[in-house]
Amino acid sequence: MGGSQARPEQNQYQDLVHKTGFSLEQIKNLHKRFRQLSENEETIRENLESVVSLANNPIKKQIIEAFFDKRNQGQDEAGSSQEIGFEQFLKVMAHFRPPTLKTSPEEREAMRKEKLRFLFNMHDTDSDGTITLAEYRTVVEELLSRSGTMGQEAARAIADAAMLEVASTNVPHMAPDDFYEGITFEHFEQILKGLEMESRMHIRFLDVDTTTMRCGKSTS
Repeated sequence: MGGSQARPEQNQYQDLVHKTGFSLEQIKNLHKRFRQLSENEETIRENLESVVSLANNPIKKQIIEAFFDKRNQGQDEAGSSQEIGFEQFLKVMAHFRPPTLKTSPEEREAMRKEKLRFLFNMHDTDSDGTITLAEYRTVVEELLSRSGTMGQEAARAIADAAMLEVASTNVPHMAPDDFYEGITFEHFEQILKGLEMESRMHIRFLDVDTTTMRCGKSTS
């Protein structure tokens, strides 16, 4: 009897296993959290605003917007969704899935690229394929000024200086009066080339530890 009841649920999630790489157990845990966030509705709209562990995060706005960004949901178009269902939620969460001992070098590299693309999309707010100085400055200002580390003007100066350094690295022969359009994804990959992303990029702000995908009250 119990087995016959479990079978429809496994069939329901099996397609998502292939699409996201999560196990059935992980998908069940994430579905529980999704239902909590959506208040048992089929979709999430602005529910993420109420996540307590996001309240003091300096890039709260960017994190929430990333879940509604169609690029992060595997869609072949830019723009934002007004609401997301469980499948879209799961596809976004898949960006934080860590590698396992069975992950091949090719799969690990693909995971790294997906994580980098997710981070790039968070900065490329107008979806034009380039992180401009204005976009970069916004993120740096929010990270530094809202955390109380320094004032907005100082944060802006740091963002401008960092962008100039990136420009000189990516375009070494750029003339003083040349205009640097911004960071492309290829440049972004080069900037973060030495950073190990595959296992470090995980989140707990949804009360789900993405290293295990188990639900529970976050202590961070």
